[in-house]
Amino acid sequence: MPRPIARVLSLLELLQSGGVRTVAELASRLEVDERTVRRYVGHLLDLDIPVESVRGRYGGYRLAPGYRMPPLMLSDDEALAVLIGLVTGPMTGTASETAAAKVRRVLPARLGGRLDAVLGSLAFTSPPGSPATPEASVLLALADAVTHHRPVAIRYTAADGQHSERTLHPYGLVAHSGRWYVTGADPAIGEDRTFRLDRIATARTLPGSFDPPGDLDPAQRVLTGLATAPHRHEVTLRIQGTVAQIRTRLPASVAVVEPLSDGWSRVELRVERLDWLPGVLASLDLPFVVERPDELRGLVAALAGRLLKSVARGGCDDLASPS
Repeated sequence: MPRPIARVLSLLELLQSGGVRTVAELASRLEVDERTVRRYVGHLLDLDIPVESVRGRYGGYRLAPGYRMPPLMLSDDEALAVLIGLVTGPMTGTASETAAAKVRRVLPARLGGRLDAVLGSLAFTSPPGSPATPEASVLLALADAVTHHRPVAIRYTAADGQHSERTLHPYGLVAHSGRWYVTGADPAIGEDRTFRLDRIATARTLPGSFDPPGDLDPAQRVLTGLATAPHRHEVTLRIQGTVAQIRTRLPASVAVVEPLSDGWSRVELRVERLDWLPGVLASLDLPFVVERPDELRGLVAALAGRLLKSVARGGCDDLASPS
């Protein structure tokens, strides 16, 4: 007697949705009797799919972790969501490409058309799969070290191309603007450091353990590290406004904002170029004082002069135009 493959796969899909499913529930959903449900479970076990039997009043069947991933049953929307995430997400690379190809290959024609319509309408501000993808082995090793508070040895290539090997006590992993970062302590220099994962060639767990700080906030550490990274210009401002107001134009990854007692805030940032700052400061529409550098004062004055000329030019045009 041939096996009813469609119903066996439907059983697998029900089990993959999570939790314990009673025999009565499964029988009702599959429109078969309870004896047939048990026979279907036997078919799944024959395929090495780890189905567990749970005893008791609320017992039934559930999926258990196995030595390999079983066939994955996805709805139409779930399959499209997985593919779009693989194609457009920051975790691209060989593994993502092969996974996307496997899912795409088994899509029904109607879903393939929907996917093509989505991808055909997308525009990217940078190429998908831009060079910010960490190696899967590096990501997994660091995640394990973060979880178990273990030191790691990493091989790192800095932005200027210099290679180094160092020991890191990793506090956490942070995804920011399409890139992955690890933040932690560098015991050799006694300072906290932040590293881009795509610049780490290897990560190897070392013996021992460490105690992370109690007030740990990895995301904030990464943002502060980005805002205070060494650049050509060091800028200090005083702005009359709250931190929330200032953050609308100067996010935490760009500037460090410290509220003062008089309704003003001190803002510090490090940038390679100053030419974009006057426009940002003007868009805040808040009183501000440039403490340094002098070059920024000149750029702000130049912008103010251009705006005044534009206003005057508009007024002359209005006077010259016919009523």
